[in-house]
Amino acid sequence: MQIAIVLYDRFTALDAVGPYETLGRLPDAETVFVAEQPGPVRNDGGNLALTADRGLADVPRPDIIVVPGGPGPLPLAADGPLLTWLRAADETSTWTTSVCTGSLLLAAAGLLRGRRATSHWLALEELKRHGAEPTGERVVTDGKYVTGAGVSSGIDMGLTLLGRIAGDDHARIVQLATEYDPQPPYDAGSPEKAPAHLVELVRTHSGVILT
Repeated sequence: MQIAIVLYDRFTALDAVGPYETLGRLPDAETVFVAEQPGPVRNDGGNLALTADRGLADVPRPDIIVVPGGPGPLPLAADGPLLTWLRAADETSTWTTSVCTGSLLLAAAGLLRGRRATSHWLALEELKRHGAEPTGERVVTDGKYVTGAGVSSGIDMGLTLLGRIAGDDHARIVQLATEYDPQPPYDAGSPEKAPAHLVELVRTHSGVILT
């Protein structure tokens, strides 16, 4: 089984690394980082690079597609090489997945039309404009499409799909081995839980976060 994790300029690192550390532990699976061209790709902060092992053209038929989010997806939502590749690769993929605003790219490619999906909470309306049915759930499965909400949910998305493919016990083993036992120091991880003034502050700066 081949897992293709897509990289593009200004992706969010944890969106890619979370699924890599969970879903990438499928038995006998090959995980490859792909981009329009092979080579280093910078994250949204510009201070970290992951290396794309192969170009999009080199990976035409992955079994699993993982599209991370980041400030980059909105400019990329216009037709171009990435959306063309997503449409073609999706025709033969077993699973097509995303984390955070990566779902905007799937939606822009026309893959989520009429399907339930999630994204970062600031991007749910944009997801709706692309024809998807947005939900605030952390992980959403609709057919072969599995979408995760904001950044950290990529770990949950990876474990969810890992359980579907390799069984619950294997997913639990990976959860235990990675000691994924969230105990956050604050209970402000969603707009429903965070203080209202902080929600508004994040909304005010959403142009920085999602563009």
